[in-house]
Amino acid sequence: MLSNYLGIDLGTANTLVFAKGEGIILSEPSVVAINTATHKVLAVGNDAKQMIGRTPGNITAIRPLKDGVIADFETTRDMLRYFIKKARARRTFWRKPHVIICVPSGVTEVEKRAIEEAIINAGVPPRSVALIEEPMAAAIGAGLPVSEPSGSMIVDIGGGTSEIAVISLCGIVTSKSLHVAGDELDSQIINFIRREHSLAIGDRTAEEIKIKIGCAYGADPSATMEVRGRDLASGLPRNITLSEVDIQCALAEPIDKIVDAIKYTLERTPPELASDVMETGIMLAGGGAMLKGLNELISIETGIPVYRAHEPLHCVAMGTGVVLEHFGRLKNVLITHGKLKW
Repeated sequence: MLSNYLGIDLGTANTLVFAKGEGIILSEPSVVAINTATHKVLAVGNDAKQMIGRTPGNITAIRPLKDGVIADFETTRDMLRYFIKKARARRTFWRKPHVIICVPSGVTEVEKRAIEEAIINAGVPPRSVALIEEPMAAAIGAGLPVSEPSGSMIVDIGGGTSEIAVISLCGIVTSKSLHVAGDELDSQIINFIRREHSLAIGDRTAEEIKIKIGCAYGADPSATMEVRGRDLASGLPRNITLSEVDIQCALAEPIDKIVDAIKYTLERTPPELASDVMETGIMLAGGGAMLKGLNELISIETGIPVYRAHEPLHCVAMGTGVVLEHFGRLKNVLITHGKLKW
């Protein structure tokens, strides 16, 4: 029998759904295309992302989450309903699902309630919804020993937020949530190219540049990429060539902020747990973890070994899955486990 227990990584950039016993069954962009005249949802996920920057005046493609929290409640509800329905496709004998959904560690009670309300309005019974903090889920998904009496440090760099936490005995001892992550890196690339080359590019091009020649440390001058955009003076298309050195320069400011947040978290960590982190190292997760040279830079700046998770993009979703698979042992990592009826 197929599972009706789901784990959802509701990310600013992407949403992943884990089904107990099946693994990750859905991974799509957190994007919704809407007809602004009728307010009707036209497309969600992959189909909607293809429309970004290419829609006529009456259609807009939006991301309903900003900095890891809900910016547009109704659109988020519709998006969640679509993803849950798609995940349950051909599972006609399913009962209503039980869901664990992730929230950033720095969210307010109002923001937590908004996420709960969105998933309930998408068709999940109130006592079947549990919340888990993203750094905890990422640490579990990365294989860190969160239930042991020792310090484990996770740095989860997503689309809207970077979540930094030291975890011990199924609890977050100290944490920092920073609104500097993948989206900010894209913005810095756009601004750099506009400033240095008088060329306008879109978000999708910036993301492609980041993936192909993005670099935080140890840039290779011979690694280049052709980029096409709109000349700000003439308004005509123009090509330029960028190198890893250019992008390392463009990303220096937001990367420094992430490194400073890691140092700040370490400074606030109790000495015994900080000693554990010195020995076991820092684990990187999230899409930002794949940025070239980031683990080396953090290691140089902190003097601590830094490792990249095996599948950094899937860590948070996999973490919710591990909790679902071992609910009795790990239910204490959930924020709302006391009111569940599972």
